[in-house]
Amino acid sequence: MNSEQLGAVLARQRAAFERDGIPGAPQRRANLAKLKRLMNARRPDLEAAVRADFVHRSAYETAMLELAPTIGGIDYLRGNVARWMRPQRRRVGLHLRPGVAEILYQPLGVVGVISPWNYPIGLCLMPLGTALAAGNRVMLKPSELTPRTADALAAMLGAVFSEDEVFIATGGPEVGAAFSELPFDHLIFTGSTRVGRFVMKAASDHLVPVTLELGGKSPAIIDRGYALERAAASVAFGKLVNAGQTCIAPDYALVPRAQVDAFAAAYERAARAYYPDGERDDAYTAIISRPHYDRLRALVNDARAKGARVVEVGTATPPRENTVAPTLVLGATAEMQVMQEEIFGPILPVVAYDAIDDAIAYVNARPRPLALYIFSDRRDAIDDVLTRTISGNVTVNDTLLHYAIEDLPFGGVGPSGMGAYHGEEGFRQFSHAKGVFIQSRWNLAGVLRPPYRKLTDAVLSYLLK
Repeated sequence: MNSEQLGAVLARQRAAFERDGIPGAPQRRANLAKLKRLMNARRPDLEAAVRADFVHRSAYETAMLELAPTIGGIDYLRGNVARWMRPQRRRVGLHLRPGVAEILYQPLGVVGVISPWNYPIGLCLMPLGTALAAGNRVMLKPSELTPRTADALAAMLGAVFSEDEVFIATGGPEVGAAFSELPFDHLIFTGSTRVGRFVMKAASDHLVPVTLELGGKSPAIIDRGYALERAAASVAFGKLVNAGQTCIAPDYALVPRAQVDAFAAAYERAARAYYPDGERDDAYTAIISRPHYDRLRALVNDARAKGARVVEVGTATPPRENTVAPTLVLGATAEMQVMQEEIFGPILPVVAYDAIDDAIAYVNARPRPLALYIFSDRRDAIDDVLTRTISGNVTVNDTLLHYAIEDLPFGGVGPSGMGAYHGEEGFRQFSHAKGVFIQSRWNLAGVLRPPYRKLTDAVLSYLLK
């Protein structure tokens, strides 16, 4: 599609929004129910499409990491949207009483959603569900790297939603660029920090407010004394599920210097237990494309050339197409490319530290991450990390799970993003908070109008004290 065609769809959606008015809670709940039914009914088609786009991805991963969290989020939206829509009363100063102040949450109109390839179902449908809960019309642009999934989503949504309610624009980067330039009422983008900058710049031409869900290098801090087997098993799962192609995957591990080798051995055992057949295991996911595969191999080669000890776990012969084995990079340093960019693959650099203060300082010296993980049995160490670092969300003594908590906002800070969605925060993000003051018939407002009198002085004395 070109810019003119996309603009025509936006105009139709905006006209439909003006014609039909703001949907009530029953309509919003009905739309969410339709979306959930579609996901369950089309589950085999969706799982097959994702598997084909990735060359290989287990249906278990798609169901567990995309379908289940999205359905859980939709259920939470359905159960709470009527309550969130109610006007919220706000305080009124004594001099303006008995007037009443309240906030009305209204839909913005048309929300644009640009979704990524790594979780092409969940990161498309969760923003869609949230925008529908807030009463909006929605236009979606899935990634061109997962075309089969995009087509499956278009067929699924087109079966029950009209194009002036929900529309999917498929196509390559040129369609994405044109999409990001449309004068939406709000635009949410999930993807890399690099592309996020272009999206924000394009949206600024029309002063379109944006929510950016980006990435970065999310650390996992292993505190001294914490059980290494438990920590390594959790980090390995968070790092290796979807072959590390997860925006909140632990990007690198900070491990006490004396425990680096023990942690590495525990990590190897966990990786072999999860994927007994190595990189050909049916549960193990391929890398999305050859360029992404080549980029990951280049990161490993660069680290090896600069003195790192590289451990590849469970390599298979012949290897599966575009598949990178679980890989540890021991002795990682700042000069290595693997420590300079988000990895987005099954490669885990391990950085040694001496004291928890050093680990905190290491995190704080770098751009604020989308996620942070701390493994500790010491409450004081946990509190130190929580209060002295700034990141997106945090999971303590596990990985990834904060994403599945429907009542927690999801979003980054600084280079890892701006704004948040999921749950109530998502509803607010895609709504306009309209402040309303209702004046009472009997009020003191006239005292502050000319001609001014002694009573005016008395009221001003009260206001200025």
